[in-house]
Amino acid sequence: MAGLFGGGRGSDPTDAAQDIMYEAWEATSRSKRITLARKALKISPLCADAYVLLAEEEAGSVEEVLDYYQKGVTAGEEALGPDGFEEYAGRFWGFLETRPYMRARAGLAAVLWRLGQYQKAIDHYQAMLKLNPNDNQGIRYVLAGHLLARDDIKALRKLLKQHEDDGAAAWLYTRALLAFRENDPGAGKLAEEAWLANSHVPGVLSGKQPLVASIDGYITLGGEDEAADYVEENGQAWQATPGAVAWLAEVTKKLKPRRQRRN
Repeated sequence: MAGLFGGGRGSDPTDAAQDIMYEAWEATSRSKRITLARKALKISPLCADAYVLLAEEEAGSVEEVLDYYQKGVTAGEEALGPDGFEEYAGRFWGFLETRPYMRARAGLAAVLWRLGQYQKAIDHYQAMLKLNPNDNQGIRYVLAGHLLARDDIKALRKLLKQHEDDGAAAWLYTRALLAFRENDPGAGKLAEEAWLANSHVPGVLSGKQPLVASIDGYITLGGEDEAADYVEENGQAWQATPGAVAWLAEVTKKLKPRRQRRN
């Protein structure tokens, strides 16, 4: 249980370096954050979060971003060691000492996708979900979009089945699209459920509503920014499916939001 409170497996230098990273994230200036990240690495080269910060804030090219994230993943692996992976498998993220590694690996997967190394990115995301099936990072949403983009329907169907109770708008809209493609009689019901989770997606997909980006980096559930985020990731798959956008608009055009219950 020590890992839940930040102690445990990490060596003393690694723990000290991680404390500096907590300070770095609170720093208000970019230069201060970078300075603290480099200070953390001098204390322990196994501080994966330091590489994550440098990838996000110091790297000047996508190749440099890749290099930092690769170093972060390697550092995280060494910090945890084989025993750590065996002990925490299936419960990653529930222990604080696993989180720097998971952040670095998520960053690595994202930059690999940007570089066109699609299968490598997918492999990383799938491995992360095995380490942490609870998926506190929301990896499944990114992975679902990538599988849809690659038309890997077998893997997508398996992923959707593993999280079939997920009521997030992104999940429901992707399930609806897959059902439409397969002429599933339940497609319309899924589209209605998706619309109730976020009513803006059909309009954004059809171009009748503009893309409204998040202002602060956080997504508003049911909001226009959530719809924009979904369409940016998955809109191409909808557009590439003949009749899908028009079908979605038709199925949802007469729907009304659920009434909010009064307390």
